[in-house]
Amino acid sequence: MLVPRKHLLTFCLITTLFALWGFANDITNPMVAAFQTLMEITAAKASLIQFAFYGGYATMAIPAALFIRRYSYKSSILLGLGLYAIGAFLFIPAAHMQSFTFFCLSLYILTFGLAFLETTANPFILSLGNRENATRRLNLAQAFNPLGSLLGMAVASQIVLPQLLSDRRDDAGQIIFHTLTEAEKQSIRLHDLAIIRDPYVVLGIVVLIMLVIIALKPMPKTSFATNQAPPLRQTLQRLLHNPIYREGVIAQVFYVAAQIMTWTFIIQYADNLGIEKATAQRYNILAMALFLTSRFLSTLFMRYTSPQHMLALFGTGAILATLGTILIQGTIGLYCLVAISAFMSLMFPTIYGIALENVQPADTTLGAAFLVMAIVGGALMPPLQGHIIDYGTILGQPAVNISYTLPLLSFIVITIYALRTQKQKSKTTKTTPNQPQE
Repeated sequence: MLVPRKHLLTFCLITTLFALWGFANDITNPMVAAFQTLMEITAAKASLIQFAFYGGYATMAIPAALFIRRYSYKSSILLGLGLYAIGAFLFIPAAHMQSFTFFCLSLYILTFGLAFLETTANPFILSLGNRENATRRLNLAQAFNPLGSLLGMAVASQIVLPQLLSDRRDDAGQIIFHTLTEAEKQSIRLHDLAIIRDPYVVLGIVVLIMLVIIALKPMPKTSFATNQAPPLRQTLQRLLHNPIYREGVIAQVFYVAAQIMTWTFIIQYADNLGIEKATAQRYNILAMALFLTSRFLSTLFMRYTSPQHMLALFGTGAILATLGTILIQGTIGLYCLVAISAFMSLMFPTIYGIALENVQPADTTLGAAFLVMAIVGGALMPPLQGHIIDYGTILGQPAVNISYTLPLLSFIVITIYALRTQKQKSKTTKTTPNQPQE
């Protein structure tokens, strides 16, 4: 059984957390383009939104793991939800001050909470059953992450972006905000920042409700419990000398970078084709719908083949779709960009599960922290892609198309990792033929 009956309620409750951080991720992505126009800044500077968002993961993942080792999964979840709510409510003074820096700080603190939640929830889900099907179980839980993402995208496209006065265009499809007087711009900023603020305030209230529910629910102790955690130095040495784990962290850095770049700049890609932000966000929703559908299907197919083999196939598909995004201009290129999401669907939880497959249970919490810390890839590479986009054209080609060379390189790294671990899995199977397979 994928999830034992005794853990089913806990599994369902923890799985809701995946949707919560999915919502935060994907209501934030389109804000990069909104802030670029509203604050009259470059794409590179606007992408600091993503630097702040994913930088919070890098800052807090290891402290979260150390907190879990000392206390418990439940305590870490409660602290994470508390930080999440604080960051969301900080959007109130940020909007009042009309400060881009304050918005970045709010998201930075919000993702302190997400770092605690992800560092806790992923290994907790892995622990709720047999290790043999742990990767499938995590893929199932992670399938609910894009449900939250879809809701975040829907709120952005149907509520936030259509109400932004800064995105009004002339008959030629050009944004007119830059042509207005300073007084007109100030009035629009006040209006638009309030529109951006409100969903985060509602989100903070929802997070507080979840905090109360989880505080009242007893959590089971599992085989991954950390009460008897070994010395930190020994854990670090074992993780460092585990090549599948070590390379898995690197692959995860590149995956998260590719995911964030792919989704964040869909709006800029569509804008280059003369498509308004609210309309362009619908392509983001389509991408996430493909992502969600593919996540459930890949979890099903993983019953019949290894996670390593699935990751290699999906990595190859992502490479081909990204090449189409770069080389094909127009609507076909945009559809290739959307198609990348179908192949990204299984990557995060599958890399995560493969990397932790041979890690000792007592080392799992810290191992999970480094895999969550790998989310820093989403902070490092989007600003670089933004710099490329700011060139406008490169060698006569749209710079936004050329910028997807960075996700292409990322998918190549992931596919190499999949092939290497698949080869290692084959060797292990040959030497231990009676080993149970997932």
